[in-house]
Amino acid sequence: MAALFGGRRRWRSSQCFHVWSRQLTGKYDYDLVVVGGGSGGLACSKEAAQAGQRVAVLDYVEPSVRGTKWGLGGTCVNVGCIPKKLMHQAALLGTAVKDAKKYGWQISGPVCHDWATMAEAVQNHVRSLNWGHRVQLQDKKVKYLNLKGSLMDEHTVKGLTKAGKETILTAKNIVIATGGRPKYPTNIQGAIEHGITSDDIFWLKKSPGKTLVVGASYVALECAGFLTGIGLDTTVMARSIALRGFDQQMAGLVTDYMEEYGTKFAWKCVPKRVDKLSSGALQVTWTDTRTGNEHKDTYDTVLWAVGRAPETKALGLDRLGVQLNKETGKIVVGTDESTSVPNIYAFGDIGEGRPELTPTAIKAGKLLARRLAGHSTELMNYDNVPTTVFTPVEYGCVGLSEEEAEKRLGKDGIEVYHAFYKPLEFTVAERDASQCYLKVVCERGGDMKILGLHFTGPNAGEVTQGFALGFQCGATYSHLSQTVGIHPTSAEEMTKVNITKRSGLDATVTGC
Repeated sequence: MAALFGGRRRWRSSQCFHVWSRQLTGKYDYDLVVVGGGSGGLACSKEAAQAGQRVAVLDYVEPSVRGTKWGLGGTCVNVGCIPKKLMHQAALLGTAVKDAKKYGWQISGPVCHDWATMAEAVQNHVRSLNWGHRVQLQDKKVKYLNLKGSLMDEHTVKGLTKAGKETILTAKNIVIATGGRPKYPTNIQGAIEHGITSDDIFWLKKSPGKTLVVGASYVALECAGFLTGIGLDTTVMARSIALRGFDQQMAGLVTDYMEEYGTKFAWKCVPKRVDKLSSGALQVTWTDTRTGNEHKDTYDTVLWAVGRAPETKALGLDRLGVQLNKETGKIVVGTDESTSVPNIYAFGDIGEGRPELTPTAIKAGKLLARRLAGHSTELMNYDNVPTTVFTPVEYGCVGLSEEEAEKRLGKDGIEVYHAFYKPLEFTVAERDASQCYLKVVCERGGDMKILGLHFTGPNAGEVTQGFALGFQCGATYSHLSQTVGIHPTSAEEMTKVNITKRSGLDATVTGC
């Protein structure tokens, strides 16, 4: 804790040891205490320290149901974006090896993948990031405490060690950035006992083998994609639609490509129970909701990807009167990330209505830190946030889906330009490009402001990131068509798009 000030002090007894607590009006141990050491919490704490604030960050990882645990850095670093993208890259390399033969590479013998080698390399990289985060906090003079934090009042945080010892910290402001964790279904027998989640898949020492992925979110499809790509028998079981909240035409292209890629899909199916057989295999029983028929099959691993729950229950928020959304459990926040209780702020995945994306949490955390330090009044802009789904054919988007644009402006109020294209890399390799597609959703009148941009194909994240800048500048279709493309790239097809859906013309790109 920070050095003690002079003045009246008292001891607070806290189980096995005691902690000083200042009692001077307006004086606290810290200017800011951040509860949660994920990407957003770390960004907020470092930015605040750089602004001259006295900062502490509390982070504690509760092991998963399967006992998986990890270091500092939150979901993205340990069990999300980073290991996911690396395993996605492993799968892409497998495809590249197949393509290589067409390009003249002489590859003798069968090519196979070793899970243990990949997992060890990925996990070692993640551990290096854990260490890097700790070093950065030390360099920025942020006090890092490996404690499970909860709130006692609007200026007081209680930290609990694994052994149950308590530390009390006081702060002028408290920021909650605890994120969320994967959910298990509670109504399916054997789901918790025999299943894993994305909290576990990246830390498995042995290959998951034949895998059933339950759910059709981006987490489900990304995991199923890289598992298929490294040669594992993988099935996605989906109750309804894929990629809810995303443009559904694009979602269909993603799953169509995955089916051709080798991922199996059990559409409109709901699991009923999971039983572990004497052989160690997992027998899954499910119902096809279209026919009512019951089916069974065995798998080595069942991966639940049925949503995420905010980490709010252990924070003591109800006691303080912090308003939560009763349905989602997320914290209701204002445009400045404030909660219903003064001096308590929340952002990132835990905030109601906020995108569950690492870059938005990092940006929001930095801006909040600057405002709390009195260095800025800038608010986070949550509109037109770009993102990419790293499935076998990647899907990048920014802005509105076609459905949402139509809902807001009506079918006659929008113009949709689109194109099917073939990446140059696919030609020599003779790869199917049926699902390589792009569309630009515009206002139909006036300057034809671009409302949404969607792209499936190689390096979708890199393509979308560049065009996302235009959204911050009010890009129009005219701006896009006046942009000179870089040849030969997939991204240049976006600047050449000129066929509208309304025209009914063939949108297939021909020539180079």
